[in-house]
Amino acid sequence: MLQSRRRFLHAAAASAAFAGLARYAGAQVTAGEDGYSNPGYASEVAGYGPLRHDPAEIFDLPEGFSYRVLSKAGDRMDDGLLAAGKMDGMGCFPAGRGRVALVRNHEISPPPRDLQITAFGQDRALASGVAASSLYDTDADGLPLGGGTSTLIYDLKSREVKAQHLSLAGTAVNCAGGVTPWGSWLTCEETVVKAGQGVKKDHGWVFEVPSRLRGLAEPIPIVGMGRFKHEACAVDPRTGVVYMTEDEVDGRGLFYRYLPNDRRKLHAGGRLQAMAIEGDPRNWDETAWRQGDWKSVRWIDLDGVDNPNTDLRQRGHGAGASWFARGEGVFFGKGELYFACTSGGPKFHGQILRYVPSAHEGGPGEADAPGRLQLFVEPSDVRMMEMADNLAIAPWGHIVICEDKIGGTNYLRGVTPEGKVYTLGRNAQQMAGAKVRGTSELAGVCFSPDGSTLFVNIYTPGCTLAITGPWGAFKA
Repeated sequence: MLQSRRRFLHAAAASAAFAGLARYAGAQVTAGEDGYSNPGYASEVAGYGPLRHDPAEIFDLPEGFSYRVLSKAGDRMDDGLLAAGKMDGMGCFPAGRGRVALVRNHEISPPPRDLQITAFGQDRALASGVAASSLYDTDADGLPLGGGTSTLIYDLKSREVKAQHLSLAGTAVNCAGGVTPWGSWLTCEETVVKAGQGVKKDHGWVFEVPSRLRGLAEPIPIVGMGRFKHEACAVDPRTGVVYMTEDEVDGRGLFYRYLPNDRRKLHAGGRLQAMAIEGDPRNWDETAWRQGDWKSVRWIDLDGVDNPNTDLRQRGHGAGASWFARGEGVFFGKGELYFACTSGGPKFHGQILRYVPSAHEGGPGEADAPGRLQLFVEPSDVRMMEMADNLAIAPWGHIVICEDKIGGTNYLRGVTPEGKVYTLGRNAQQMAGAKVRGTSELAGVCFSPDGSTLFVNIYTPGCTLAITGPWGAFKA
């Protein structure tokens, strides 16, 4: 998530920081601590207990939990390139022999920004090591754009990184994405920069990166999934439908679904649609709905999805699709998905929404038995959660959520299937010039298939952590 997008609602959110505390009357509250932003943190249930200060000042965790730093921005990778900065969305895949593959996004903007934190080193001096045919795009000088993905191979037993390499090159502002049931990562560009604006091609696409690939993926945009400021996506393994969020600075984005012609070949085309909520409530209106409320939905067909005039969302809304305030992380669980609206709610603290697809999703009979959308979590106390962003569902059904607030300490939060929030971790890094610790967003949360390890990125200066501990010790 680009920092410029987080600023304009922050003042309004802060002014209402302690409204509506009735829900949290029995909460476990920790007072503000030296070095971290006030007012501290809280949990509705005990969870894994209070956070312990990390002597290395990287990441605070409950008693019994520990982390390993797997990769840092600037590390030399096996292909001779460097681990890029701005580590954002990430997916985890089985890789055989007790290993997993982590495919990780880098939300790097086109020049003149971010020139010194790409995989190509200082002034992109290492760019000659990548074939031009492997790049999606270059800048006006013919040098590769710095966005894309990198892949790590990690051994869960030895807790060692076995390999690390660039896996998609020449894209821009790769924010979040989503895993597919067939073992690939869908990486999303959160920009609609056009050819001639310092780049040679249009951007705003989704690309597919096979997790088992040991080189660079073919940089082919999935045009049918639309051109807009993509944030994240999730695939329903039952139907093959792909759901996508859109993050716009003005808080007016759509929630999309892609009905592929071939669920294993997303490039083969399909239909792009946007969600319309019953009664068309805006998810930042106080009277629109209450936590726990359900709304029926319908889906609006979209045309001109290559979006040359960057007006797809306005056209979709004009046709009846509903606005969502900054849609971000999305993840599919057992028959339902959850997605975050980072500035949703009347106090702009953010929301988690739950969507249960129709039994006839995308097909005949859907209109008679439509999908349903629920306001699942809407915190009114910033000590519980603020500015939810990337999220993932743990193998035991809890949602784990990364915060992305500006100017304050960012936490890793958990949510039980009953909607109870607890605090799981805290960014403890001190950024240059920051007044408090942990101001870099957290991102890329995902679990190993066996549930033993949680992976998360600290966005900047950029590092990937592997967290282990007594996951079975949760206390409600």
